[in-house]
Amino acid sequence: MQMTHFMSLLSDNQPWNLIIFMAIPMVMIETIAITELYILSKREKANPTVKLINKFGSIFFGLYFTGVFIYLLNTVVIPLTQTGGWLSWIDVAAVGINLSGVLFLLPLALLELGLIQKNKSKERKLKMHFMLVSGFLIVGHAAMILGMVDLSIMS
Repeated sequence: MQMTHFMSLLSDNQPWNLIIFMAIPMVMIETIAITELYILSKREKANPTVKLINKFGSIFFGLYFTGVFIYLLNTVVIPLTQTGGWLSWIDVAAVGINLSGVLFLLPLALLELGLIQKNKSKERKLKMHFMLVSGFLIVGHAAMILGMVDLSIMS
């Protein structure tokens, strides 16, 4: 089986790469998504602890993934692009789509830190938060699916 760079990264340096690049992101986004659904269903009656978990998780994960983005851009994307090391368009798409998650997670952290959407209503912020979480779930799953493709079937 010819693996994408996405899967190769996860299988190298076991178990650390798997923990850093897959386990932590999955646990964080699932925690945020579950608490998000609870908050949306309860609105003002939502448990303050659940709101705090959602807020802290959103800030932590947004900043964490921004760090992952910067690290992978410098250690994977730029070197592979400079050396022509990409294996196929699926390889590029898997890594690129995964890294595009920063477009959802950094604004999520900034929203929770009060650095964007400051003057918007609570309802508008809640809607934006939901859209950002949903956007990351979509691109994260798309990247995982593409990352698991056996590149030998493309030849």
